[in-house]
Amino acid sequence: MKIRLNKYLAECGIASRRKSDELITEGRVTVNNKTVCELGVMIDPDKDAVKVDGSRIRTKSKIYFLMNKPKGVITSTKDEKDRITVIELIKSKQKIFPVGRLDYNTTGVLLLTNDGDFSNYLTHPSNKITREYEVLLDKELADEDKERLLKGIFIEGKKGRFTSIRFINKKSRKRVVASSVEGRNHFVKNMFNTLGYTVKKLDRINFGGFTCDGLQHGTYRELRQSEIEVTTGYKFN
Repeated sequence: MKIRLNKYLAECGIASRRKSDELITEGRVTVNNKTVCELGVMIDPDKDAVKVDGSRIRTKSKIYFLMNKPKGVITSTKDEKDRITVIELIKSKQKIFPVGRLDYNTTGVLLLTNDGDFSNYLTHPSNKITREYEVLLDKELADEDKERLLKGIFIEGKKGRFTSIRFINKKSRKRVVASSVEGRNHFVKNMFNTLGYTVKKLDRINFGGFTCDGLQHGTYRELRQSEIEVTTGYKFN
């Protein structure tokens, strides 16, 4: 049965369909040793030989991991400075990649997979997947700034907002839990920095419904597809 080339690349864990389209238009994909640059090409996985950057790819079983990311680890598949990456913390024979990213010293919920479609579902802005963070600020959050963050402020030329902000302890307004559907890099830090606050500590406590309850920093567990469907609403084909 024939399927679209970008879907096949996603099913092989190469990238999401959107990123796979980029690989195709960049001329990095060949089918039966012929470079394919146009989108929408159909292939037969049982008969056609597909290569990315010269390496043959094949469909792999899909795997999913939930990690409690520790500090001092890079959210990437490799690092040019030879720092430890999240991939090195997981024992998997299959090639996997992180869904989105957390900064070097940010901790908490991180999902990793070889399923490009699932990754795209969680990170695409149109799906409005919730992210919840526990934040330690350098000073107490003023009421007027809290309201501004909820109504929306401009960062990097684009408006962003938190969907909710609550204080962890009534005696201290330095520790807050902030929720958002934004996935931009450094989003939480930039939001607070714009209003004159410095984020001293950042921990993602929820992503798409997943939490790190029962997981110590640096540990992980494998997720079942049924668990993913119930938690995130994602439907497997």
